[in-house]
Order: sequence, then C-alpha cells, then structure tokens
Amino acid sequence: MNNLKADYYNSFFSHIYVEKSVADMPDTVRILNKFPQSHIIYIDHYKDVFCRSRQSSVLQHRTQNLIIAKKENNLVYAGAPVCQSFGNEHFYYTSCMMNCVFDCEYCYLKGMYPSGNVVLFVNLDDIFDEVYKLLQKHPVYLCVSYDTDLLAVENIFGYTKKWVDFAERHTDLKIEIRTKSSCEKFLKEIAPSDNIIFAFTMSPDEIISKFEHKTASLDSRISCIELALDKGLKTRIAFDPMIYCKNWKSVYTDMFDKITGRIDLNKLLDISVGTFRISAEYMKNMRKEEPFSAAVQFPYKNDNGYYHYPDEIMRDMEDYMVSLVSRYVEKDKIFLWERQEK
Repeated sequence: MNNLKADYYNSFFSHIYVEKSVADMPDTVRILNKFPQSHIIYIDHYKDVFCRSRQSSVLQHRTQNLIIAKKENNLVYAGAPVCQSFGNEHFYYTSCMMNCVFDCEYCYLKGMYPSGNVVLFVNLDDIFDEVYKLLQKHPVYLCVSYDTDLLAVENIFGYTKKWVDFAERHTDLKIEIRTKSSCEKFLKEIAPSDNIIFAFTMSPDEIISKFEHKTASLDSRISCIELALDKGLKTRIAFDPMIYCKNWKSVYTDMFDKITGRIDLNKLLDISVGTFRISAEYMKNMRKEEPFSAAVQFPYKNDNGYYHYPDEIMRDMEDYMVSLVSRYVEKDKIFLWERQEK
C-alpha cells in the first residue's frame, strides 16, 4: 500500500520505454527532449512492456508511462461496427497512439488493452503510405482519434497537425478528429478545410465529473465549438455515448440548453446520437478492473456479443435526445447509431 501511494507522486511519463529500432528517429528524439527528467529504458519490442501479465490498466492510468515504438502489420483498419460511418462507404480508422491520457471509466480501451500506459508509434509516415494506397482505389473516410484523443496531447506529440497537413494534400481523403479536450490554441492555428472534421463528444458536467476524469468541462468544450464554427471549421457534435443516470433526462436537458444558448446548431456539419455500447469481451475485462464503477457494473443487455442498455432505456434516451436536436436541425443531419446500423 505504501508503494502504491508513492506512485501517485510520479511525474507525467516519469518512465519512457523506447524500442531500440526507433531510438534515433526524429520524433523520438524530439519527444524525449521534452522530458529531460524521465527515466529512459530501451527495449526490443513494445509488447514486452505493454503486454506483460498481471497489469492493472486502472491503476496505471493514474501515473501513466510512455512507450515509443514502431507500428507493424495492420496500419489501417475497416471501421468497427459500434462506430458510426456517417454515410461514408469507405470507412476506416487508424491508431498512431494506443491508450489515452484521459481516464473515462467506461472507456472500452480498458477492456481492450492489458495496460494503461500510452504507446506512441513514431513511424507515422508508414501509416500515411498505407492510407495513400487506399486512396488509389477509392475515396477514404478515416477516423484518426477513436482509440485515443490526439488533441489532448497535441502540445507533446504534434500528430494532429501532421494529420491535418496530410489530409490537405489529398482531396479524396476526409479525416475526423474526435476529442474531449480543450483545444482552443490548436483551433486558432488551423485554417478551414473540406477534408477535416472536428468532432466534439458532449457530456453533461455531472457525467464528466463522475466518469470522464481529466477531460475538459462542458463549458470548455462549448467554447471550442464556438471558436471552430467562427473560423468556419467543419464541426460535428457527438451526443455519444450517452450515459444513463437516475436523473438522466434533466441532466441532458440542462446540458442541451447550455449548448443551444451559445451555439447555432444549424452551423454544424451534423450531430450524432447514441447510448453507451461495448463489446461483451471488453466489458468482461473492465468489470474485473473496475468493480465499483456504476457505469461499468450496470446490468447491460447482451445483444449478439455487444452490451447496451435495456431496450426501453436505450430508446428513451436516444429518442429524447433526437427530439431535442430535431427542434433545431433537419433530421437528415442527425445520425442515430442504433437505427443506422439496423
């Protein structure tokens, strides 16, 4: 217990593991220079650290370490069935970073990965090359920030800007950058582009404080959306995932009123709505890790390998949010995951 308490005082990325094969790459050197006080450990492969047995992703999230590595084999993936494609036929996602510096209790990454530490892949050009090959076949809609929040660490890694620059060179590529961060500084520096969509996940402050630890407040997220729209950036709001609580209707109504009090929803590219859903296998792992989390331990319904709220709760929440949004925008700008996929 004493050792555990001591861990709370470790600095951010107090230990950085570096694959020997990427030790001299420019991004590796640049990032290491940002952490002169960190302990640097050189390793053969990131999985030697990341995939060790008997780790606790929940505890590691409190004092995360960084692993710098090379991504191999699959670099770009077909869009997952629990993710919205927004009507795009050629829907993909990629992960140049594993795990997230935010600590949302319900995040599927805690059930997907054996570790809570962050892995950054510094061979980003290889991922760009893979995307380029796909573009030779057809247009590509690519989500670059589903398995992490790139904007949350933009001041450290600078990968969001690299993706923006790449997208602007390829007219058939459209990228979505999703975030729960406060990213006003970055938004001020970015020019409008038809190729780039900034998607802000919106949650009530009550949900943020209980379950979305370290993320930006609702007010900060609204401020970012105001700035993005004022600059003419393509902007999406995601009321997804909606998280159930006893007073969910009043909580989400208050949130929506705050948003519409400051934002003209008609200026948005579109709006997505969806309640929490997750792979049953991921949830099984998460329930072992977080026995006291109400969001994790809720009695979900297992439907063909995916957990979601019981049908009545799911439909009540989604239908209610759609009814609120429909007062302001046409229904063709509203994407409802559950109905879209079925």
